[in-house]
Amino acid sequence: MTQPNPKRTSAAFPLTLTLAALLAACDKPKSTTQAPPTVTVANPATEPVQDYIDFTGTFQAYNSVDLVARVPGYLETVDFTDGAFVDKGQLLFTIEQDQYVEQLKLNQAQLDNAQAEYERQENMVKQNATSVAEVQKWQSQRDQAQAEVALSSINLGYTKVTAPFAGRIGKHLVDPGNLVGAGEATKLATLEQLVPIYAYFTVNERQALEIREKLNPNNEDPKAALENVPVFVGLSQENGYPHEGKLDFTANDVDTDTGTIQLRAVFENDEKLFFPGLFARVRIPMGEPKDMLVVPNDAVSNDQAGPFVLTVNDQNTVVRKNVTPGPFTKNGDRGITSGLESSDRVITNGIINARLGRPVSPQAPSASTSNNATSTKQ
Repeated sequence: MTQPNPKRTSAAFPLTLTLAALLAACDKPKSTTQAPPTVTVANPATEPVQDYIDFTGTFQAYNSVDLVARVPGYLETVDFTDGAFVDKGQLLFTIEQDQYVEQLKLNQAQLDNAQAEYERQENMVKQNATSVAEVQKWQSQRDQAQAEVALSSINLGYTKVTAPFAGRIGKHLVDPGNLVGAGEATKLATLEQLVPIYAYFTVNERQALEIREKLNPNNEDPKAALENVPVFVGLSQENGYPHEGKLDFTANDVDTDTGTIQLRAVFENDEKLFFPGLFARVRIPMGEPKDMLVVPNDAVSNDQAGPFVLTVNDQNTVVRKNVTPGPFTKNGDRGITSGLESSDRVITNGIINARLGRPVSPQAPSASTSNNATSTKQ
């Protein structure tokens, strides 16, 4: 019979104790209690909020004109830089003038001759040396010569193409040396007035009725009712709607193809920030501001059931409240038209950690957080 090795038995004894200790540690129950997540809560503020309707539109020139050659001749000079802003009356193109200068001289000479002969015939008729019919003939020739002088003077003036108003001119379409105005008017360039400038946009029938109800409830003269209606616009890269203008035109009828009505606003554009074809975000305030509950815009979430906010009840449990969002405030907060009470504790920070029906640890916003809680989104 083999005897046990005392050395092997003594070496295995510490290993047995270690395994027993590990097994005992595994049998101890683990603590599953975790502290509820911390969230920031605040009561909705009550502020006057301006209701409005938003649209999209485009800018168009206040005036636009195609500059053309009104008399035939070779183009001599282009007197502007393509794309430059020009003043009213500024010289833009010059057409050869020699033939028109000489034609004016010829017509003036014919007028001088006709005038002299008419005066001679008048003196002769007083002496019964000519007939009244002869006087009338020369009077007619004198008048025709005057008309020819006036016409040739006008044609000479057409050789200088000037700006009819101040604006921005496009590129020149004809180079010097080319024949223009022969047989038909030749387009030379396009000039657009940008100060002021128009913004055109369309509204659907429902929006049109809403605008009429709120801005012209007494069905007054539409032009008079719209004179003081402000319109605000913002460009695609701008926050909010920083530029103010005035509504100045509404179409008389509804476009039957699109079911929309065209409106137009005018903007001063002294800084020449807007130009034709530029996209515009348009906003029209609807009536006077009204008091409304306001929460930070980031506190409003959306899912398939609609917009909602998360609140904390008296048991510090997360509760969902379905809300109807209203307009934004100037600071980017969101007005709430229904679904909230002023006493509700709305979660404004830590929403990602909040779970419906689960407890949380609510905290009031710190001074720095409350000052920066609102978003700048519009």
